[in-house]
Formats: sequence, C-alpha cells, structure tokens
Amino acid sequence: MGLLVDGVWTDQWYDTKSTGGKFKRQESQFRNWISDDKDSPFPPEKGRYRLYVSYACPWAHRTLIFRKLKGLEDHIDVVVVDPLMADKGWILPDGQPLYTLYQSVDDKITTRVTVPVLWDKKTETIVSNESAEIIRMFNSAFGERATDYYPKHLRDKIDEINDFVYPNINNGVYKTGFATTQSAYEEAYKSLFDALDQVDEILSKSRYLTGEQITEADWRLFTTLVRFDAVYVGHFKCNKKRIVDYPHIWGYLRELYQIDGVADTVNMDHIKTHYYASHKTINPTGIVPVGPDIDFTSAHGRNDKAS
Repeated sequence: MGLLVDGVWTDQWYDTKSTGGKFKRQESQFRNWISDDKDSPFPPEKGRYRLYVSYACPWAHRTLIFRKLKGLEDHIDVVVVDPLMADKGWILPDGQPLYTLYQSVDDKITTRVTVPVLWDKKTETIVSNESAEIIRMFNSAFGERATDYYPKHLRDKIDEINDFVYPNINNGVYKTGFATTQSAYEEAYKSLFDALDQVDEILSKSRYLTGEQITEADWRLFTTLVRFDAVYVGHFKCNKKRIVDYPHIWGYLRELYQIDGVADTVNMDHIKTHYYASHKTINPTGIVPVGPDIDFTSAHGRNDKAS
C-alpha cells in the first residue's frame, strides 16, 4: 500500500481530504491473466511465477490460501515482505523497497504499491496486483486441481455475495478505521455491522455463504473475519461486537480456519505488527498489543493454556 508521486513515497492510498473524511481505495493497475490460450503471453508454466505477499494483508492472504488449497506450492514460489510498512512502504527480504519491483516495470510509475504481486520471472514483469483476479487464476488456470471455488452453477450467487461483502465488510473495516471525520466513521461503522448482522443471518440458515459448498466468497470473507477481533475491534474502532460474539459467524470462521493447510497461512504476529506499528496516524506510539490470545479451534475462542 502506498503511492509513488514524482519519486516520493506518500500515504495517498488512504488520503481522505478530498472525500469528506471518507476512505477511498484506488483501483489496481496490473490486470493481466495467466491463461493456456495459445496467444497468451503468460502461460501456466510450473515454476515460472512468483507471488509477493504480506502475511498481514487480507488481500494477499486470499492468494496464499488459494495457492495452498489448489496445491500450487511447487508451481508458484512466494516472497514475504516485512510486516512493518514504514517510510518506504513494503520492504523485501533483501532490504529493497517493493516499489523498486514496480519501477523495474515502469520507472515513471505512480500507481499504488501493493501486495499481492504476481510476478513473471521469465519476462521480469508484473502479471497482476489484483487479488480478486489472482485467486481466480489460481483456481482454474493451472488445470483441474482440487475443489473448484468458482463453479459455473454458483457464479451469479458468488458475485452477488462478493459485491455485498467487499464494500461493507472487507473494505468496510478500512472505511471505518481510516475515516477522519465522526460522520464518515459512523456511516462506515453502521454499514459494517449491518452487513455482519446479515451475514450471521445467512449463516443461521446455510452452512456457507452460497449454500452447502465452500466457494471463493467464503475465502474472501474469511481473511477479514480472522483479523477482526485481534485488530479491527480496537485499532479500527470496529467495537460494536467481536466475531466471537456472533454465534453463526464464529462457528463458520472456526470451521474454515481448521480446513487442512489454512491455519498455516495465518500469521497473527505479522498481522498485529503491521497494523499497530505501521499506521502511525491511528496509533502514533506504534505499540503492538499483547492480546487477545484467540483460539480458532475453541468454541469460546479463548486459549486457556495461555499465561
């Protein structure tokens, strides 16, 4: 996250001055696709692609989950940036800012510098930095592998759920947390919790968001839910309820978390360090809270062995 303007790093990805205090997210700029079409510049070759992610970012987290669930670990390698996003933005393991990767594609680039980034090692360029499209590539571009999370018979329903969850919940926590006026905050807060109430109602009648099958819609919601009680309740002032207080959402979250391999993609230390230590406009001291110690395998959500 962040923006380069005339070579200077800024925090304009959450500038609210021109929006009446409301947070407005910019669109992703790299929107290419991996495809087995004979004319595609990005064929689905094993080992050709690299995924740059932060464990902290819920959008990057989506792509890690799909890489795991679709069995693509041997096809796509991963580079994890430092959890702290400071004056130069995301930092690669070698100490270089992630924006240098963007500049290697276009030295005059003024787009958002975000994760995830899907990189083509062969042509040394960015395929995509749009997580919603990367997960669909992972779902289908590498052939029939494991579960199809965007099946044809559910696509309209999945798209409908995504169109509801994204603005109100996925992005809703950011609109709440980054609001800079009371009215903008309260408007986003209300929309967020109205949406969570609706999701809890859906899950009171249905095992998953679109019925009895786990789909892309569930994983897109999961990455926000798993961060909610540890970060968004306090740091983003989303404190009407915790997820553990929603009887149907909490059980649903625990089930998704315990699906084989998913827990390995959740790094709560990275998550908390990034949000609390990076967002100095919200938390100027940079102090990272010790708790809460959440057990996503327990019905009451507490780790009773914690000291």
